[in-house]
Amino acid sequence: MDGSLIPVDVTGRDSFTPRCRRRKVILVTGGAGFVGSHLCERLIAEGHSVVCLDNLLTGRRQNVAGLLDHPQFRFLEQDILSRIDWQGPLDEIYNLACAASPPLYQRDPIHTFRTCTEGVLNLLALARATGARILQASTSEVYGDPEISPQHEGYRGCVNTVGPRACYDEGKRAAETLFWEFGAHQGLEVRIARIFNTYGPRMSPEDGRVVSNFIVQALTRSDITLYGDGMQTRSFCYVDDLVAGLMALMASEVSEPVNLGNPGEFTMRELAEMVLAQTGSPSRLVHRPLPVDDPRQRRPDISQAARLLGWAPTVPLAEGIARTIRHFAGEPQVARAREALLDHV
Repeated sequence: MDGSLIPVDVTGRDSFTPRCRRRKVILVTGGAGFVGSHLCERLIAEGHSVVCLDNLLTGRRQNVAGLLDHPQFRFLEQDILSRIDWQGPLDEIYNLACAASPPLYQRDPIHTFRTCTEGVLNLLALARATGARILQASTSEVYGDPEISPQHEGYRGCVNTVGPRACYDEGKRAAETLFWEFGAHQGLEVRIARIFNTYGPRMSPEDGRVVSNFIVQALTRSDITLYGDGMQTRSFCYVDDLVAGLMALMASEVSEPVNLGNPGEFTMRELAEMVLAQTGSPSRLVHRPLPVDDPRQRRPDISQAARLLGWAPTVPLAEGIARTIRHFAGEPQVARAREALLDHV
């Protein structure tokens, strides 16, 4: 973006002002992304007024296409590194603005780190100016390659500050520190969600994370890539469950970090075999070297979310994978690749 200011006037225009105190004005940064678009839909469905801000670096306008004509929704193409000149009321800010998949955040690591620091400072300044409550979408990556399992919020992590993942991992850790300091010393109402692996419809086919990789490879009959021996584990949370957790955290009075994820633990090989079974694909499993700093194990302790928020995930992995496969089968580039395969059969 060019750094110019985009004034956002939410007073008395296009019926955007809340009609009653129960309807909130909410800013969702990264709102055209995979998780952000689902959050925007849920907030609109509950009657709130939503401003979706996204630089479309990894988000996609098509993710919010169904909301663009809604009178209580507004889309702004802007980077959070550019200050937002906000006019009018603002009740809540959800900050989901940052590439989350390793191939994408490593493409421009300086921008990734600046998003987590300078961009976060811009949003905290906006929250201070408007009195808005603000939530940071942090990550399980703050735990690095953990030495304990499951990971609880008191665990300080095992991280590498100079590796290829450091721009994201350390950026998110710095963002948590900024949120904590603004909450502790400047009176902001801050919320910090440590998000574990999330999947579901609207993931990009080029996302580069394991669920999207496996499904796209299976649907296009390509080799399914397992890194290392395929026995490293992850815990996968369906996007609807995560959105419910984010909203529960925002509505709570909890200022310390809270893990949000599904504690069910699966090896990469188990996930690949599940995808193969559900797609009926003839794809082969092939092994590649393990990437640098790739965590061996990732599983959340969500006892704090259950106790403080009354939240727990409800969608089983097999069901969520089936829904996600249906989504990817309809993605244009995946559909074209499948048609090309059929033409050669």
